[in-house]
Amino acid sequence: MNTVTRIEQLNCFSNATEIQPLGGGITNLNFTVRDGTNRYVVRIGDDIPEHGVMRWNELALSQAAEAAGISPAVVYHEPGVLVLDFLEARTFSEEDVRDPANLTRTIDLVASVHRNLGSHLISPILTFWPYQVNRTYVTRLLAQGTNHTTLLPELMAEQDKLAAATGPVNLVIGHNDLLAANIMDDGERLWLIDWEYGGFNTPLFDLAGLAGNNGLSEQQEHGMLEQYFSDNSETNWRPYQAMKCASLMRETLWSMVSEQHSKIDFDYADYTAENLARLRVALNDFANT
Repeated sequence: MNTVTRIEQLNCFSNATEIQPLGGGITNLNFTVRDGTNRYVVRIGDDIPEHGVMRWNELALSQAAEAAGISPAVVYHEPGVLVLDFLEARTFSEEDVRDPANLTRTIDLVASVHRNLGSHLISPILTFWPYQVNRTYVTRLLAQGTNHTTLLPELMAEQDKLAAATGPVNLVIGHNDLLAANIMDDGERLWLIDWEYGGFNTPLFDLAGLAGNNGLSEQQEHGMLEQYFSDNSETNWRPYQAMKCASLMRETLWSMVSEQHSKIDFDYADYTAENLARLRVALNDFANT
């Protein structure tokens, strides 16, 4: 059965029409669908063991985020399928995130996730610890072979230094994938979508991911920590820098694994190179602080 036919036959639709691919996804296949006067987004994707993606976890977090007013409503789900309300909203670019007015709003959104989402969870969820995620990726890459083999021992040596600098952490519910494409603006408020990597984590990982994935300046990073932590920003600077490196390392290793496994039409090799360049800059900044 092809994907369009599968969508047409979903029990949640009376008459699914205008089924169109929705661009931007680099993990799942996403489609927009009209059913009567309503529009929906259909996400097609099974568990992805190589990335630690478990759809029951994504569902639990999506439902909690809906209840918290952070994400669109979950309309329907079945194995490999998640149907959400369509948002009449604009997807952010990296430039949008860096805009000072938008950045303030985005940090408020991230803080709301960390401080409010947990009270809306009604089932257990995963923990997303970046140092273990990175080690798992490296183990898989070494076992299966990769063009990046010679780089991996260096990354693991750097990771040991980062983990030591991170120190003890507080746990929150993190989104853990703060790419610009997961932030949407309806003109009045921001929304956060795509919870497949969500789970317990330190708040520094989301803040670091927001900065590293969207090219924030050092001045913006300091301002972000001041806004988030109020009077405790400076004590978090060194652990934050370590987590920024860990976040960029995770994105780099994710892409290396995706080069081998993903069937989505996307230039993962270029994405690996882009994130590796960002990682090297961040590691240099960390070493010289």
